[in-house]
Amino acid sequence: MGKCQSCCEPPGSSTETRFTSTQRPDYRPPQHIISKDLERGTGDPGFTSMSTGKSAIASDKKMFTPYPKLPPIKKHSNGEGKRLSFISRDVSESKILAMFEQYRDSGEEAILAEGIEKFCSDLQVNPDEFIVLVLAWKFNEKQCAKFTKEEFVTGCKALKADSIKGIQSKFTDLLNDVKNKQSFKEFYKWTYKFGLDIETGQRTLPSDMAMGLWKLIFSQSQPPVIEQWIEFLEEHPSIRGIPRDTWDMFLNFVEQVGDDLSTYDDTEAWPSLFDDFVEYQNDKQNQNVKSF
Repeated sequence: MGKCQSCCEPPGSSTETRFTSTQRPDYRPPQHIISKDLERGTGDPGFTSMSTGKSAIASDKKMFTPYPKLPPIKKHSNGEGKRLSFISRDVSESKILAMFEQYRDSGEEAILAEGIEKFCSDLQVNPDEFIVLVLAWKFNEKQCAKFTKEEFVTGCKALKADSIKGIQSKFTDLLNDVKNKQSFKEFYKWTYKFGLDIETGQRTLPSDMAMGLWKLIFSQSQPPVIEQWIEFLEEHPSIRGIPRDTWDMFLNFVEQVGDDLSTYDDTEAWPSLFDDFVEYQNDKQNQNVKSF
């Protein structure tokens, strides 16, 4: 019967040393076969040219679509980097305390009138400027011309400022904040208690203090009747104080009466002082008409 292949092999030959036509080391397929295999994607990607020693794929540049280069990462300029660093850094309480000590009164744990003047001078503002009143509101100052240590430290932390320059940098934000209607209403109501002398137990705001505060509060946006109102109070020295309800309702009053007092309704629950003011103004206008 038939014999196995190993029996039919000539002497000296071995299956381990036999090669097919495509397995011989010296065998090289024709170029057209390589090209077609590569086009069909069936060629051996690791095939190396015997003559050049280079990969067949590497020699065919059309096989790869080059990727677009990524743009370089933009670096922040030194100025912008410093600004971001300034915003992100924590506020130093030790610096705030050191700043407080510069203005603190020698006999009390607070900044009093003399220290406040120096504080304002370093901030390059006058003590009677609007921004100073807004700053006192943000610091929740409970008494005019007196910053307690707690108020100063807490206020600086709320502003995220631990230096004079840091506080100055917040002025624009403070002024923009108080332009908001709700914020202005809170600011306005706070000023009444701020103007009281709480050490003497004062409960009614003196008229001269009230007039000074009204002038300052409305210095950025003055209602049409504010000058007439101040004039009315100055010409009636018998009005020695402004009650809290009158102070609070005055903000509603100036918003409702508009440019003149023609829309004022005395049947509404206005404080009696407003009735007296409107009557006073109407009498003045009637006298002016008669004089013509």
